[in-house]
Amino acid sequence: MTSLAAAQSTLTGLGVGLSLIVAIGTQNAFVLRKGLQRTHVLPVVAVCALSDAVLILAGVAGIGVLVDRFPVALRIVTVLGALFLLVYGLMALNRARTPSTMTTELHGGGSLIAAVATCLALTWLNPHVYLDTVVFLGSIGNRQPGDLRWWFAAGAMLGSVLWFTSLGYGSRVLSPLFARPLAWRILDLGIGIMMLTLAALLVFG
Repeated sequence: MTSLAAAQSTLTGLGVGLSLIVAIGTQNAFVLRKGLQRTHVLPVVAVCALSDAVLILAGVAGIGVLVDRFPVALRIVTVLGALFLLVYGLMALNRARTPSTMTTELHGGGSLIAAVATCLALTWLNPHVYLDTVVFLGSIGNRQPGDLRWWFAAGAMLGSVLWFTSLGYGSRVLSPLFARPLAWRILDLGIGIMMLTLAALLVFG
């Protein structure tokens, strides 16, 4: 194995990983919200990146084959994920219709335990996470010859770290915009609609 081949596999993993992670979704919306609130950003980013790392390594190690062969596991996660998205979506819609809470959003955000628990639920109760990281990334990684699959995994994990760090801390540049109650109302309305839509797609899609 040459250093050039390792670099190519790492870059491939980085590109494929970013293509799957950089998308509008419940996890990204939650990280964005915490970044705007400037509350528990580091733990939330760490939970997202570490969760992705575990799932990517599991996929490259071959667990993706098991997940693909036992769809009942994904069905269980799908039901639990849909219920969680339904509850969280309704909470977001409730925040959007309550203007009295909007002006304090930049200074609030709940406890650290609540933030980490919500982030874990949004990550591990999302069946698409398993399909994207464990099955899809795992299958591509296992096509890499020899130990190059681990360089591919390293690239994918690096992409996750870069994205969530940029999203969590980069969102602060939007703080002046979200000092306005209307901006928070629109954000929460969008998050609520998106989560209810995803919950419906998980159940009926």
